[in-house]
Amino acid sequence: MEENTTAWAGVENHIDDPEELRVMYNAADSFQQYARTAHFQITHQRRNAFYALPQSQRAVLQAPPISYLDTLIKVDDAIDSNAELARAIFSTSLQTFELGIQSEDGTLKMPKQWDGRAKHSDIDKARSTLRQFFRDWSAEGAAEREICYGPVKRAIAAEKERRGPSGPRLRVLVPGAGLGRLVFDLFLDGCDAEGNEISYHQLLASSYILNCCERAGQFRIFPWVHSFSNHLSRENQLRSYAVPDIHCVAETARAQQTRELGEMSMTASDFLCEYNKAENKDKYDVVATVFFLDTAPNLMRYLEAIMHCLKPGGILVNIGPLLWHFEGQVPRHIHDEGDTESECNMTGITEPGSFELSDDEVMSLVETMGFEVISRETGIDAPYIHDAQSMLQSMYKASAWVARKPTQ
Repeated sequence: MEENTTAWAGVENHIDDPEELRVMYNAADSFQQYARTAHFQITHQRRNAFYALPQSQRAVLQAPPISYLDTLIKVDDAIDSNAELARAIFSTSLQTFELGIQSEDGTLKMPKQWDGRAKHSDIDKARSTLRQFFRDWSAEGAAEREICYGPVKRAIAAEKERRGPSGPRLRVLVPGAGLGRLVFDLFLDGCDAEGNEISYHQLLASSYILNCCERAGQFRIFPWVHSFSNHLSRENQLRSYAVPDIHCVAETARAQQTRELGEMSMTASDFLCEYNKAENKDKYDVVATVFFLDTAPNLMRYLEAIMHCLKPGGILVNIGPLLWHFEGQVPRHIHDEGDTESECNMTGITEPGSFELSDDEVMSLVETMGFEVISRETGIDAPYIHDAQSMLQSMYKASAWVARKPTQ
């Protein structure tokens, strides 16, 4: 195994595209702005609303056992704890992704033209990314990971066994890799695992946790603190979790002592643009899609790209619901009149045209496009960043299946 096993250490080439630079800077700035906006939206506005109440009502609410103002102080403390992780992601990104400039004291800072430019939608994504650490990088998230990553790992293990112990390591592509936990786990299992992610919020966060975090349990996150709704108790809202549950560098060193590991990499790109390239034809033994296929406005183009990049006889392993992400949305190009989009954008995920299918229609399409479905299971209870103590419970009934590309 090579010494360098980092999944996403930063940019390989200087980025000159103005739109991509804007997206990257806004993503970084959103982590910088997390604390300020969270304090304003979650506690400052509630304090203002509290002091607008009649004095007699305030007296009841601020006294035990409710102690509403004390609760807001605890929520502020929880936001500050989340912000430690957000600031670490931001600070590291300035160097790793070559975003920072030298300040007078020699440290890196955000260039003035980008400082404070993140939009509300960017900051919402940062908040969501921090919550996602519960799923991918906490001990308590292991149950969710087993439900969604377990079937993928078992299918890949079965494919390894089918090919025999003397074969080369499996090359596995994970589109929509998110915070990188599945990619890292597959690397530990001896696969050459490559993640692909288009979101810079996810890329900045995964780069930090995989490469720069100092120890297991370095941070405590409060994933439920951003909402005051559907809590049985205030203790539930203020529950915290240590992240990461493992230190990736230490875990890699420990695993190397007992078994052969794979290699690990990450691409930052539009899945369709990257994996329809000629150099990626017939390259991967496995494509593993977890909660990914429903991000397609045009599923046929996803399946075409997967067919293109899979080796003959390779397998597509899928698990997830069908929450079609673009349902009801006007395609972006309709709003971009007068803008000149790159060729990649016009042939990538933003290409005109979209449709949504039912699960049985998806399976029919998979077979129509040349795959052989070799296993299928439906109705799998699959939570996503699930608060088991919440008064509001939602659960996906996911579909899991494996399909093979023909050998000829």
